[in-house]
Amino acid sequence: MSALRPRHLGSLAAALVLAAAAPASSATAGPDAAALREVLFVANNWDGTADVIRSTGDFAKIGRINVIPDKDQRMAEINADPVRWIAFMTIRNSVGEGHDQFVDDMYSTPDGSSVVVSRPSFADVVSIDVSTGAVNWRFPVSGYRSDHMAVSPDGTRVAVSASTSNTVHVLDITTGRQLGSYSTGDKPHENIFTKDGKQIWTMSIGDVNTALDAPWLDWTKGDRRITVVDATTYRQVKVVDMRERLNTIGLTDYSDAVRPAAFSPDESKLYFQVSFFNGFFEYDIATDKITRTKTLPKNPATSDDRTTFVNDSRHHGLSMSPDGGKLCVAGTMDDYATVVDRTTLQQGPLVTASKPYWATVSGDGKQCVVSESGSDQVTAIDFATGRKVLSVPVGDHPQRVRLGHVDAGWTGPGN
Repeated sequence: MSALRPRHLGSLAAALVLAAAAPASSATAGPDAAALREVLFVANNWDGTADVIRSTGDFAKIGRINVIPDKDQRMAEINADPVRWIAFMTIRNSVGEGHDQFVDDMYSTPDGSSVVVSRPSFADVVSIDVSTGAVNWRFPVSGYRSDHMAVSPDGTRVAVSASTSNTVHVLDITTGRQLGSYSTGDKPHENIFTKDGKQIWTMSIGDVNTALDAPWLDWTKGDRRITVVDATTYRQVKVVDMRERLNTIGLTDYSDAVRPAAFSPDESKLYFQVSFFNGFFEYDIATDKITRTKTLPKNPATSDDRTTFVNDSRHHGLSMSPDGGKLCVAGTMDDYATVVDRTTLQQGPLVTASKPYWATVSGDGKQCVVSESGSDQVTAIDFATGRKVLSVPVGDHPQRVRLGHVDAGWTGPGN
């Protein structure tokens, strides 16, 4: 689930890390910050690759990184362990939709020398040297699946969800050493560092791969909550249960499984999506209340049968323009993306997109960039007009898109 020069808080972790971290890293070991080039990393989940494209302009492809260079070794380990083999096949046949999940999330290190990747099917996090393509370090997560990540504002730590063990691990981004961990609700998913680096917000989505999707069976989905921890001690600060907040405004049949989320620039508001819902909510942190609901149009071609939604997510992907004025929404199962005015909550044009799975912000802050997992491309949408700018092809089943850095002359490993 990298950084933006402005505060791109719709994709907060990506927005925070490299803008703050690149200058700091240049004082230590890596290349001079002036020699770094800002790029977008695109996680091709089923390919096991990361496409590296320009972060602005024509978004042209610069190079590609194989993030599973150790595949043979990992598969040998899995095949030798019956329990791990069952877990591997379960991922393939459930959340993987019949495919292996080789890359979920990724961030570059502050010096641009490596990209750190979570690999769900291998239940690990690895650091890949972008010059050689070799593995620098590997951290096996607890349980059997790794998921979304986040990076601290100073770029030194990466937090990764271990979804089957209800744990978040916090690692040193350079060495892979675990600095701490903490417990969450069921199936931790999205992680967000606050911009001061003092807290981590973790959203637990519960069991999204069961067919018990009717509202009256919502209780079977598990313990879904936002866990807020101190980012130094990794101790719990508070828990936010959206079930209570949704019930208060009469939405008792809505899921409380918080999916992608975005803070407002001043972090007074949290905007978030939930399972099965075509829209998003505004949550006021000071008053601890859901203050507004935005319901977005349904695609008439999309079935309302909840069991047909991929991993319970009708809409999955949310980012915010640098000035906080616009939200960009990926309407995953409804096959569109749209820009919403944050003041009025009026949506712009519905931009046709094939199963858009994520939304982030371009390097110059002018466009929203969504991954179209159904058509293997990423599409840029202008924040000002809400209209499509262009699409560029990438690998098989793109999901997370993150801003990051590589060396200015980089064109791929070995080049």
